[in-house]
Amino acid sequence: MSSASDTIRVVDGFGTSAYTYYPILIVGAGESAIALASRLRQEGFDQFRLFERQAGIGGTWWINRYPGVACDVPAVFYSFSFSPNYKWTRLHPEGPEIYKYLEDICEKFQLVDKIQVNTDVSELRWLEDGQVWEATLTHMVPGTGDLSAKERDRRVTENGKDSVYLRQDIVRARIVCSCAGGLVEPNAWPSSIPGRDTFRGPIFHSARWQHKVDMNDKNVIVIGTGCSAAQFVPRLTQEPYNAKSVTQIMRSPPWVVPKPEEPFGPENYQKYCPMLFSNVPGLAALFRFVCFALCESDWYRLFGDNSWNHKFRKKLESQMIARMKRMVPEKYHEMLTPDYSIGCKRRIFDKAWFQSLNDPKIELTTKPITKVSPQSITIGPGRHYPDPSDKESKVSTDEETIPADVIILGNGFEVTTWLHTLRIRGKDGEYMQDVWNARGGPQAYLGLAMDGFPNLFIIFGPNTATGHSSVILASENMVEYTIKVIRKILHGEVTTAEVKKESEVAWTKTVQERLKRTIDFTFRCMFPNWSDWDLQYTRKGLIKKQVRRALNILLLALVIISAYSLRQQGIGAYTSLQGLECFVRRCLRNCLVAISDMVDRAITK
Repeated sequence: MSSASDTIRVVDGFGTSAYTYYPILIVGAGESAIALASRLRQEGFDQFRLFERQAGIGGTWWINRYPGVACDVPAVFYSFSFSPNYKWTRLHPEGPEIYKYLEDICEKFQLVDKIQVNTDVSELRWLEDGQVWEATLTHMVPGTGDLSAKERDRRVTENGKDSVYLRQDIVRARIVCSCAGGLVEPNAWPSSIPGRDTFRGPIFHSARWQHKVDMNDKNVIVIGTGCSAAQFVPRLTQEPYNAKSVTQIMRSPPWVVPKPEEPFGPENYQKYCPMLFSNVPGLAALFRFVCFALCESDWYRLFGDNSWNHKFRKKLESQMIARMKRMVPEKYHEMLTPDYSIGCKRRIFDKAWFQSLNDPKIELTTKPITKVSPQSITIGPGRHYPDPSDKESKVSTDEETIPADVIILGNGFEVTTWLHTLRIRGKDGEYMQDVWNARGGPQAYLGLAMDGFPNLFIIFGPNTATGHSSVILASENMVEYTIKVIRKILHGEVTTAEVKKESEVAWTKTVQERLKRTIDFTFRCMFPNWSDWDLQYTRKGLIKKQVRRALNILLLALVIISAYSLRQQGIGAYTSLQGLECFVRRCLRNCLVAISDMVDRAITK
């Protein structure tokens, strides 16, 4: 894939307008960025650079360090197909082990020296004259990139701009791939809860866990009951945290399903599976395929919209409600019974949360926080769930004051805001956020390309997270599609690649119309539909295009002529080797003449 002329270089280095040029600029260094960079290396191209705002690689696995952080899909399925890991110690390994895998991938594919951390790509601007992107790089005080945008703004207000930002550089890139991810910016403190500034204890989000906070014999308040909270809440009353009490605030109940256990038990899995997967040919691949098939079966069973799917969901819901009632105290039965169908929100794959609700130190409530005081919170009157108007509900609505020393936000991320602080201005002078607002919200063709923004690819963009399968599978699909498109640019066949507006609009409409049905995303990524793209071909690209078209015609001609000849003269005329050889030579000679004429016409254009 490499092109000798397309290399990282400084342009006009002695002049006042000097800049560094990158053939490919990658935003981020999380798992999607690592996958893309690794595949580029496999393709033989190494003229790229990754810019990561955080202080290390790994994206969500770098920043999420709360107790119990772990993968909720089988890890053998949560690794790259082009470089699988056969040595996972658990079926669902914790964060440090996943981070180590990503770190090993960076070393294996020699990416370490191509990653620049503590550097935020804050703005992109398309330069039509040069057919390149101009990128603003903001170099940050080491570690401040790990803060949320709101925390950085607060630090700038309190301590000045120099406490966060060092300097800015302007660079240019032929191709930009944004791998910024979706779980980036934590949700803020709920604006409806007064008194935050009066609280004397620490307040932090689970995605920015403060390990120096002492929770020993402290009263802890947790806001939220999502996937992260389900993992860390059971740990808080145990060593080394030893919280005195944990009060968990829930708005609405999630559907909770059991997390699959290791085959033959955790100890046997850790002892034998890494050895077997590494030494028995095909075993790990088979296990990975089984995990894939089970995840996809969930998609077809849960998210369909026919009568069979409705019956299956009802049956599964009954089973999960029965399981919940077996595991948690009776006082939680009503508040943990969802009033929506399973699959409407992301399910929690649980191994410890339900069981932890039997701990007398842990209390679950759906009463809203109505006030925060220096050393306590007030919950109620009222409740989030069940509906306060339900007079038959036994769930309390009484006002209650609870002692509080630490407040932890487990209220998720700003998942409806894509690209977050990155401002992107396209070829028509419009910013991508403005285009999205005009079209009704974040969207992109196949989740990775927008019209008006040539040579820009969004890995794991809007409408790509499924919630039922491995994120890495979706990332790899988009990476493979992206490589198929940029290969044409790097080979010098086209100058720009931009999806057509009508294709983007049609795709988004299809997604919305078939939201609860199957969208064949995998195969769309395997086989690009080039008619959906506006490709500005170079002379070299036009020649190759003509040659490919001619070869297709050749193949079709051989099939048609063979069928016609066999019909006219009978199969016996070509049963001898000499007769068949003569026939093939004649067909090839005629088709090669046609190809030669077509290439000549392309060159003279």
